[in-house]
Amino acid sequence: MFALVIALLRGLPGPVFFPLRALATIYSDFFRGLPTILLVYILGFGVTALQLPGVPVSPLFWGTTALILVYSAYVSEVYRAGIDSVHPSQEAAARSLGLGRFASLRYVVLPQAFRRVIPPLLNDFIGLQKDTALVSVIGVIEILRQAQIDSSRDFNFTAYTVAALFFIALTIPLARLGDWLALRQVRREQGAAA
Repeated sequence: MFALVIALLRGLPGPVFFPLRALATIYSDFFRGLPTILLVYILGFGVTALQLPGVPVSPLFWGTTALILVYSAYVSEVYRAGIDSVHPSQEAAARSLGLGRFASLRYVVLPQAFRRVIPPLLNDFIGLQKDTALVSVIGVIEILRQAQIDSSRDFNFTAYTVAALFFIALTIPLARLGDWLALRQVRREQGAAA
């Protein structure tokens, strides 16, 4: 949802919305340009080292926050591309029927954009799923960290193989779902054009 808000802010027309557009652009560019593992380190070690009162110290919290910040920037670009892919005549037709800017966006543009961005969103979700392993560097025990603990205990690297198979078992069905959704979208568009 946060990514959609960023995408919508970047598309606001007129000079009055320039500050919001600029903030959304800066956010998107900054967090897409920053390596995810670096942000995990900065938040996971840096913020907790400050020991500010009322600020969480949980590595899981800061690892999750880092992933949310980075992936919301990437997903906002996917949403923005989907919104931009809807022909302007669609909004113009909605406006001619009496819908306002936000109503035409809500009822006409966004439903079409969402259908177009489902496969790329699944791709980002797969990337996010794999990047959860990055939070292990700040001490969060997830599958990669657990494999590291197990292999250190008995000097057997089978745990890494099991972790790899687990990631593959999760990502391949999602990749096939993305392919199926993309093919379904192509068939719908070809059926509508015929």
